[in-house]
Amino acid sequence: MGSTGSAGDWMERHQVVLYLSALGAGAVAGLLVPAVAGPAGQAITPVLGLLLYATFLAVPFRRLGRAARDGGFFLAVLVLNFVVVPVVVFALSRLVAHDDVLLLGVLFVLLTPCVDYVIVFTGLAGGAQDRLLAATPWLMLAQMLLLPGYLWVMAGPRFAPGLDVRPFLEAFALLIVAPLGAAWLTQAAAARWAWGRAVDRVVSAGMVPLMISTLAVVVASQAHDVGRHLGGLLAVVPVYVLFAAVMVTLGLAAGRVAGLDTPGRRALVFSGVTRNSLVVLPLVLALPASLGPDYRMAPLVVVTQTLVELVMMVVLGRLVPRLVSARGRSPRDPSAAGLPTPG
Repeated sequence: MGSTGSAGDWMERHQVVLYLSALGAGAVAGLLVPAVAGPAGQAITPVLGLLLYATFLAVPFRRLGRAARDGGFFLAVLVLNFVVVPVVVFALSRLVAHDDVLLLGVLFVLLTPCVDYVIVFTGLAGGAQDRLLAATPWLMLAQMLLLPGYLWVMAGPRFAPGLDVRPFLEAFALLIVAPLGAAWLTQAAAARWAWGRAVDRVVSAGMVPLMISTLAVVVASQAHDVGRHLGGLLAVVPVYVLFAAVMVTLGLAAGRVAGLDTPGRRALVFSGVTRNSLVVLPLVLALPASLGPDYRMAPLVVVTQTLVELVMMVVLGRLVPRLVSARGRSPRDPSAAGLPTPG
């Protein structure tokens, strides 16, 4: 048990290096062994589901009830993602507006806020993952309703067909409801039986390995296809990097304006930056063939955002706790000092 604890402590201290190494290993595997893309792609949902289960297990369920009543945070998250973000996306997407394929992929991915691994990265940065989790159904519903209208305004009516809600519902069931239910059952068992507490300890100790696995399989599943078309995709990389930089700044400002506490402000930044690429990818893959063969490139535009974002998330896991520190909290901030920070 002591050696397991020592290994876990070592991984916690070096998690940023381990995450960057996982990104690199996934890229190398995907580029050198193209056949790994299929199995890695199939592994994304189960591995991400386990990672979210471990994350939810660390959130006491009694806090979710209180989190769901935080109207100020909910309003800030909705305004940031569905009022501020569309303005930013419209402005940045003009950089690729000359190319319909690049434009469509950029709009699909940047207009939809993340509802899965954003909760993990928020927790690693000491953010209010419980409040973000409570906001997830509203974020999912709002993007399902608003995305067709945004596409119609920004790209034209032929790019805004009736939205298929199945990928959203499947992601919500597999990546939110199922892990959340499993975490609730585990917490209930841990309160009554020794085996439940043992499961809790093992799963909690596996958080860093699960994150490493998730990063590696996501990158390995996409690296080869992106590498083959890298020349055509380079134009969207500055758009994604600029989006992240702008949304960090606007998220920090929105948190101050809303008077949120330190964990709430950190969560707001991550919600504004992180996008729903794994969920919208099936939508882009299902674009009608009538658009033409060139649009087979659109899914890779979405995938490129995923790869850029994962690197940004690892960086922001270190940066955001410094930008939003407990020492600099406002008088309205009820949070205590000593919030968990990565590594």
